Amino acid sequence: MDCVLKTNKVTKKYKGAAVLDNINMTIKRGQIYGLIGLNGAGKSTLLRIITGLSIPNSGSIELFGEHEKDKIESGRNRIGSIVETPALYENKTLYENMHVNRIQKGIPGKQCIEKLLNTVGLVESRDKKVKTLSLGGKQRLAIAMALLGEPEFLILDEPINGLDPIKIIEVRELLIKLNKEFGITVLISSHILGELYHIANHYGIIHKGKLLEEITADELNDRCKKFIHIKVDNAARAAVILNEKLNTSNYNILPDNIINLYDYIEQSGKVTEILVKEGITVEQIMPMGEDLEGYFAKVIGGTENA
Repeated sequence: MDCVLKTNKVTKKYKGAAVLDNINMTIKRGQIYGLIGLNGAGKSTLLRIITGLSIPNSGSIELFGEHEKDKIESGRNRIGSIVETPALYENKTLYENMHVNRIQKGIPGKQCIEKLLNTVGLVESRDKKVKTLSLGGKQRLAIAMALLGEPEFLILDEPINGLDPIKIIEVRELLIKLNKEFGITVLISSHILGELYHIANHYGIIHKGKLLEEITADELNDRCKKFIHIKVDNAARAAVILNEKLNTSNYNILPDNIINLYDYIEQSGKVTEILVKEGITVEQIMPMGEDLEGYFAKVIGGTENA
């Protein structure tokens, strides 16, 4: 899987303070990469550098495997983006907004406009003025504008910020569709991990200008996986009971007679009752595992205490 984007020690300073500090990020073709960080963490600054709206003080980027300046500029023609607030003409129709943006980008032919409005579910509203749209509708229009020119790489800065749950789902399904059906690689930023969880398959956690961690969705799920932590007097015997009485083998046996059980998460009382009934001494039993926001807080909290 080839790289769409690679940043090499990208650093950006404002008034002597590092907004980005040696950022090394890798995004491969076909990924939906979620960039997660608190407001002010450096997300927008990084996206502005990637899209050419800002220049780093040091470090470099590679786009589509190219690192020479002219080839990076050429590569940016293969990117669609919404960085910070999308520029929309409120008193113009959706179609007119698309038309103006098409001309600005030098894209020939008008037929792409209706095609893209249809892709984002707005073709029936083509003649409505932008000011009549909901926030979610405006976000979908902005995404349609970003898709002009058939980009291979879509960069979106907080596209679901402020949306109600229904609109979040609409934007989520659209981005997954663009990735799965059209093969578009997506970089999406947000300050809420729970929103990105249903979209992204890779994550980068950024905090105070530092990229703390890159992690796949599977790795995140493993680290946040909930389980019942059980300490008993005889783990081998307890495991047999879990198999025979609770019909589960979804557990791990650890040293010191500890079992991590990944079923019956909300029924620890039932588990205790059956083990005790079968003669097992239960010394400790408790649900464990982190939720997504808890994991994020732990990762960024580690830097606070370093």
